[in-house]
Amino acid sequence: MTLAGYALDHLTVVDADPLALAGIARDAGYRAICLFMEPMDVLPRMPRFDLYGDRVARRALKARLEALGLGLDLVYPFTLAARTEVEGFRPALECAAVLGAGAINVLVYDRDPARRADRFAAVCDLAREHGLKVALEFYPLSQVGSLAEAVALVEPIGRAGEVGVNVDLLHLMRSGGSIADLAAVPPGLIVYAQQCDGPAVRDRAAWDFEASSQRLPAGQGDFDLRGFATALPPGCPVSIELPREEALAAGVPPLERARQAIDGVRAAVA
Repeated sequence: MTLAGYALDHLTVVDADPLALAGIARDAGYRAICLFMEPMDVLPRMPRFDLYGDRVARRALKARLEALGLGLDLVYPFTLAARTEVEGFRPALECAAVLGAGAINVLVYDRDPARRADRFAAVCDLAREHGLKVALEFYPLSQVGSLAEAVALVEPIGRAGEVGVNVDLLHLMRSGGSIADLAAVPPGLIVYAQQCDGPAVRDRAAWDFEASSQRLPAGQGDFDLRGFATALPPGCPVSIELPREEALAAGVPPLERARQAIDGVRAAVA
């Protein structure tokens, strides 16, 4: 059982700015969005915007979300690398709190186990100061590459339900995990989930592009979306993260891509 409805992940319509993302989500029938709060150089399709420095833009987005009755589930990016200074996240956390985000999404690339544990704990403390939950996203090409590794990092924090794992179905499959592994995670440690589809096997060299730019619509791949949904804990919020570069390049409008994504997932889990 999950929260009624889905959130629209920004990657699904990466060519939309934050205000447009909100409108597309409402028109396509989503209950919430997951938002990149700043443009990413690794996502060249993403338009330029400035929610950190432009407080007028920030207020406009918050007002639009409220007017449309939309939630803000997750915000990106919060990336822990070897040289990351956790205090540097304060402006982003302030922005997330003002926007009413439910949680921040954290990816970890620090190779030092002790340092990444310490800094992740520091991020969790700083997020708590701003009233924000923390979702740790494992990713096979990062330094927290599997569900087991993510659980091992969040469990010692001791804040089940507040600090937990974001399980992307693509990452679960590419890391060699299973639906059974997901179902076996202790209560409170899964705080978010992301639906998509893909082939059972794909060359490792293509994983990065697949994750950021080219996933398969629900029902066109080999993933067990229904089993994934069933294995999630009760009340776990779910987004649809389904970037499709080929559709974007072909000129399929963002609203149509968002509708195709949610219609496919609904059919796959019915």
